[in-house]
Amino acid sequence: MSKKKGWKELPFGGVIPGGGTSDAYVTGGWRTFRPVRDKAKCVNCLTCWVFCPDSAILVTVDGKHNDFDLQHCKGCGICATECPKKIQAITMVEESEFKNEGVCHAEG
Repeated sequence: MSKKKGWKELPFGGVIPGGGTSDAYVTGGWRTFRPVRDKAKCVNCLTCWVFCPDSAILVTVDGKHNDFDLQHCKGCGICATECPKKIQAITMVEESEFKNEGVCHAEG
């Protein structure tokens, strides 16, 4: 019977090889809800940009909310939750309303 390896002898698992690797993977197809911004209500406070865990808020060069990166947005709704309550410029809408337009699914 062979001796079990100790924790120091096991290979590393769950290692992230470097920063920015999430950009290489299309994950927007996981969404069940999509953020929709009411441009008339948006005051470009960029609170949504600060809180978005997927860096899916696209901002123009002059610092204004431009759109959502639907290739990487997972539909968590943090942007809508953090949008100031007096403004509420972002709402979450069921993805089925859009027939998944704007998302390129990875083939595999």
